[in-house]
Amino acid sequence: MKKGLTVLIGFVHDFAAGCWAATVLAVYWLSSESVPEGLSAVMTGLNKQFFFLSIACALVVFATGAGRTFTYVDNFYGEDAERQRRRMLIIKHVFLFLIFGLGISWQYTKVYR
Repeated sequence: MKKGLTVLIGFVHDFAAGCWAATVLAVYWLSSESVPEGLSAVMTGLNKQFFFLSIACALVVFATGAGRTFTYVDNFYGEDAERQRRRMLIIKHVFLFLIFGLGISWQYTKVYR
């Protein structure tokens, strides 16, 4: 049961991260197109929906990421390799928190300018 849950959490985590990236691209694409006067309200509504979807995806990524910390096996690769893996994971997550923060704030400026 635990192995299945580990795989499911990992899948949802990765899927939500991909969906978040897709929302960033969608807001970019919708914001960069010239919009005819009659469609302005529709495009603004779509941008807002993608923005809120990006927040939901980010929350799922954070929640499942927290869940992943409890499902990893300690010292699977050996003590030295695990120490290095954890250090690299910390660096990766600091970098990704920065990317998520910048992406969401950029989307906010595009949607609510």
